[in-house]
Order: sequence, then C-alpha cells, then structure tokens
Amino acid sequence: MDTMLTTKTALAQKLGVSRSSLYYQPKKPPRELALKQEIETVMKAHTAYGHRRVALALGLNEKKIARVMRKFGLRPRVRRARRPFKPEDMGKNEQNKENIAIRLCPIRPNVLWAGDFTYIWFGERFWYAATVIDVFTREIIGWHIGSHHTTALIITAFKDAVKRTGHTPCWFHSDQGSEYVSGEYESLLMSHGVIPSCSRKSSPWQNGFQESFYSNFKLELGEVNRFYAIGELIEAIHQQIVYYNQRRIHTSISMPPMIFRQLQEQKTAVVTAIT
Repeated sequence: MDTMLTTKTALAQKLGVSRSSLYYQPKKPPRELALKQEIETVMKAHTAYGHRRVALALGLNEKKIARVMRKFGLRPRVRRARRPFKPEDMGKNEQNKENIAIRLCPIRPNVLWAGDFTYIWFGERFWYAATVIDVFTREIIGWHIGSHHTTALIITAFKDAVKRTGHTPCWFHSDQGSEYVSGEYESLLMSHGVIPSCSRKSSPWQNGFQESFYSNFKLELGEVNRFYAIGELIEAIHQQIVYYNQRRIHTSISMPPMIFRQLQEQKTAVVTAIT
C-alpha cells in the first residue's frame, strides 16, 4: 500500500475527518484578497472613506467590509481634531435667537439652508472659506473665500448660492457668530423674505449640517503647504467642494449630494407631468 495513502488515511482517522478534507483549500482567503484589492481601489480614489462609505461604493454589506478592512489594517486618514470655537466670539453674550431648524425636516431643496465658515492657515496668515449648504440635498450650493472673516464674506457666499440655484430658502440657519447676527446680514435675509434661525451659543452640534461637512473638508483637502500661491489653494478648495458635491458619498443619503438632487428633480418632474 502506498506510504502516503496510509499516512493520510491514518491521519484522517486520527483527526476524525474525511481523508478528502485534508486536500481542501478554503476559498475564503482568495475571496478576501480580491475584496481587499477592491477596497484599496475605492480608498485610493477616496482617501477619507471609512467602511460605511466603502460598503456603499461597492454595494456590499457594511459588516463584511469592516471585517476585511480590520483584518488587513485598511484605514482612512486619521480625523483631525474637532474645530475650535471662534475665539473672537468667546465671552460675548448669547442673543435671543430662535432655532427654527431644530424643528424642521425639509422634504425638498431650498427649504432650509445653513451657513458657516472655517479657517485655513496659509502664507503666514489665516484665510477663510464660507459655505452654504442645502440641508435637504446636503449639497454645498454657495461658497466664498476671503482674507478676512467679515459680514461681507458670508454675504458673498449667500449671494453665490442664490446665483447658482436661482432660488432663496424659506429659512437660513447659522450659529451666533458676530458675522451672522450683524444687522447687515439679517437685513439681507429679510430683503429676500428669508427667516433666520440660529443655534444656541457654544452649541456647534445644532448646526450639524455644516459641522458634518467641515469635519472632513480640511482632512480631504490635505496639507496646504504643498501650494506655492493663494490662487492654487483657492482652486484646490473649489475642486474639493466639487468632489464633495459630485463624487463623495454622503452617508445620510447613500450617494453624492448632486446625484441625490438630480434624482429628486426627476421625481418632481414626473409628478408634475402626471398632474
């Protein structure tokens, strides 16, 4: 009798398994390696994606993606620290402003917009990027970059949103930053028939729409010291916003904001045609 056969048979009997199982090659490792490559391809194009967005991009189960990423040590870029409160607003008294947004759940675009701005250190000074987001679509619909955080900065961002969309919202939400509660900005909203809404002082989570956007914005923008001129930085910010709107999956809507808006517009057009 063949020595190898005798050995295999004896080993199988000793282990209490069938002899054929000793030759079995599990399929799971090769499948996981193939999935690992797919995940790496997604993460190369979207360097800040965690397992939820990767799963959405691949149309696969979140737990499965999380397990494979954990097994092979695949991680997105480390998140930056939470944005600090604006130092110039520290110590100022809270104004009696109503937070209307906390009660609203918009079911179409241009019902509720929200605004905010962030700091970017470049060229031995701060630069400021103000943005306006449509809360329903999660799309950044207006923005402006300036060298000072004045009321003019956020007014220009608002006007940019009006120009791009051709609409004004019913309500506009912001924090109680001095720029947003200035008489000039409030007069602008009033002139458009827009009702202001404000978060409570030192409560950034009450403007979570913008906080969610900014939580990854600088992270995905990357190190700005790679640029040689402010024009390059401004172009990079513009491209980052375009990426966010058109390609980056937003977990609350499971797709990029612009695609979500276009789908909603198509649905509205169909309903209008029927009625």
